[in-house]
Amino acid sequence: MSSPLTALDVVLIAVLLISGGLALLRGFTREVLSIIAWVSAALATLVLFPLLQPKFRELIASNALADIVCAVAIFLTILITVSLLTAKISNTVVNSKIGALDRTLGFIFGVARGLLLMVVVYLFFVWLVPPAKHPGWIANARSLWILRSTGSYILSWMPKDPSKALEKITGKKPAPATNAPPGPKTDRKAESGYRNSERRSLQQLLESTKKTQR
Repeated sequence: MSSPLTALDVVLIAVLLISGGLALLRGFTREVLSIIAWVSAALATLVLFPLLQPKFRELIASNALADIVCAVAIFLTILITVSLLTAKISNTVVNSKIGALDRTLGFIFGVARGLLLMVVVYLFFVWLVPPAKHPGWIANARSLWILRSTGSYILSWMPKDPSKALEKITGKKPAPATNAPPGPKTDRKAESGYRNSERRSLQQLLESTKKTQR
């Protein structure tokens, strides 16, 4: 006799259906272009902020407030502009002959997005709460294996050293502190090992949840 659905199962199903339904209405093209708009706005903010920051500081007395206004203004301007452009493209696709296919792909995309959201929430929960203290509605959920296996797969693709990965993407090394007093030398291998140990500990927590279910 199979175990009944728990609250976690119900929440997971609801999130998948809501996310999938919204993506079904919007279509796959609109969902992807929406992500492109947000990413474009974020990248544009990173590039344009250093260029426009001095001008905003001339207009606003508080430097902190000027920086916030500058970043928000750049982000919203690019986001709205790109969204208006992509909206025309997505409307054309949805109303075309491939509109049904676009909506079907959108539903699949929405379900995957909802699953990713639930997996991220579950990983944070496992990181904060030991498996022995997991409530029954989580420990006995029929869908727990889906969250657990997907979480393990995501962790396997994470970089072992996030700082090196960020340095490779940006092409910049973090600037050393010039005014800081000299301190004891730190072993880079030890720092890397610490990050790796955090990653391994989360993997071990996921494995321990498997053992508690057997």
